[in-house]
Amino acid sequence: MAWDTNLAAASAEYLSVNWASAGGGAFAILPLPTPWGTAPHDLPYKLPDIIPLARGHTAPVLDTSWSPFNDSVVASGGEDGNILIWKVESHQFDGWATEHWQPIDFDPVQRFDASPRKIGQVLFHPTASHVLASATGEHIVKIWDLGNVDNGPRSILGGHTDTIQSLDFDPSGTLLVTTCRDRKIRLFDPRAGGDAVRTVEGHGGIKGARVVWMGDTGRIATTGFSKMSDRQLSIWDSGTLANIKTLSIDQSAGVTMPFWSDNGILFLAGKGDGNVRYYEYEADALHPLSEYKSSDPQRGMCFLPRRALNVAECEIARAFKITTTSSSGTIEPIAFVVPRKADSFQADIFPPAPSLEPSVDAAEFFASRKEIVRRVVDLNTGTTSASTGPLTLVPPTVPYTSDSLSAVTPITPSPLVPKSATLGSSTLSSSFTTSAPTPTSGGLAQATFSSSFKPTATQEYSVESDVCPQERCGFL
Repeated sequence: MAWDTNLAAASAEYLSVNWASAGGGAFAILPLPTPWGTAPHDLPYKLPDIIPLARGHTAPVLDTSWSPFNDSVVASGGEDGNILIWKVESHQFDGWATEHWQPIDFDPVQRFDASPRKIGQVLFHPTASHVLASATGEHIVKIWDLGNVDNGPRSILGGHTDTIQSLDFDPSGTLLVTTCRDRKIRLFDPRAGGDAVRTVEGHGGIKGARVVWMGDTGRIATTGFSKMSDRQLSIWDSGTLANIKTLSIDQSAGVTMPFWSDNGILFLAGKGDGNVRYYEYEADALHPLSEYKSSDPQRGMCFLPRRALNVAECEIARAFKITTTSSSGTIEPIAFVVPRKADSFQADIFPPAPSLEPSVDAAEFFASRKEIVRRVVDLNTGTTSASTGPLTLVPPTVPYTSDSLSAVTPITPSPLVPKSATLGSSTLSSSFTTSAPTPTSGGLAQATFSSSFKPTATQEYSVESDVCPQERCGFL
């Protein structure tokens, strides 16, 4: 069974990266690199030969997830079938790489046996504290109350007949959607029982289907492959799972990782690609905005929680791109910026963001079927309040266009992962190399694609076009 994840996850303070290490499974925990200045804790742009790792799994770590309510708490799942919970203390990064500095590995604060098989994905609940979902090699999703794991999972979501490829909660956490290698998309109410409330056929290919909830739009986005191995993007109604549209992206082989921003923007990053596409979503239409381009292919990617964005610089999203080659590896922060000159807060591009305060605790979540009222934070004032309305914005005052959104990357080298540590392998190298992008006259390496990017008509998918050559020739 092959699991494919994003290899990295981010809180507002730390980044976790699946790490290749000898003697068992591990992952790295690093202070967040930033495109806007010096990294916290004086994190060196070239990491030391030996860094502290989160060790504890007896087999490779497959996925990590940060608590949305505590930026220092992260969960990990691995091939050993265990889930471990870790609490990061900021003093553990004091004195990095200084003389006589001795790295001390992180220790888990909780460990439990979650499956007799592998744990492929872990995901914290977006509104209930201490609730965690895990996808297992038993082809089920288990929902845990981390305060009471001795009694087993509180909910088991079944019906999958093959590997679960991805999962995501809706913004309130009342529903959960999965994609599976059996080509089906399933919608669950974790508090109503273990059977899917909706099941539909997804993408025609069995390889790497991913899913992301598109905020409060009432839509779900999936990426996958057609029978002809074309990469696809599909939009689904979140209530009925009716297919709204399916678009053909290209014919590359890498899995496409989808990410949603409540600015109404959908980001697509292909594994093995150097580019990141982004689209504005409006009234079931996807408008290509631009494309971040790079010659370095990404192995994985994650995005920063919106409450941690640099609103003063009109940064509406920040990605962390993981690259590895035979000679080096990097973690590259990429800021997506609306280039406006304004002294005041730009409310039309910064809707309230999910806050650090949970709406309910685990006991309340599992005991009640009531709607969950989310807690959100105003990115201008920092005040937290209850929100019953949608967070997703209507289109901004000045619509996004291919020349109004740019990507900013650091002018100094990003922190590195080991030279030959092919993520997921069993070896660890202590050799590093580094390179830096060429800065522009403005002091930042800014990539604006308004002059070179030319939006092309997005190709609509149809069943008639998804037929293999043999079928066209009547061989089958």
